[in-house]
Amino acid sequence: MIWDGAGFHTSHMLRVPANVTVLQLPAYSPELNPAENLWHYLKSHYWSNKSYADYDSLEAAAMSAWRTAVLNPELMKTVCSDKALKRATSN
Repeated sequence: MIWDGAGFHTSHMLRVPANVTVLQLPAYSPELNPAENLWHYLKSHYWSNKSYADYDSLEAAAMSAWRTAVLNPELMKTVCSDKALKRATSN
């Protein structure tokens, strides 16, 4: 599991199972976090330069974009891929 180590992601009660390895990213390195690419994709393809009538419309648009992108495995492989991660994990 790749973990960005943000303070709001920590808990003294967290117990990592023996079969899970946690790789903590260096501080202030969003370029190493594949999820950051996803946020950038969603912002640039769905959320930029839009206005919404109200909060419910905004939430509906956000959920629709999330489902469209995240439920497409091929798109996720492209959006969240990173050359450095491929080199680090390939044999």
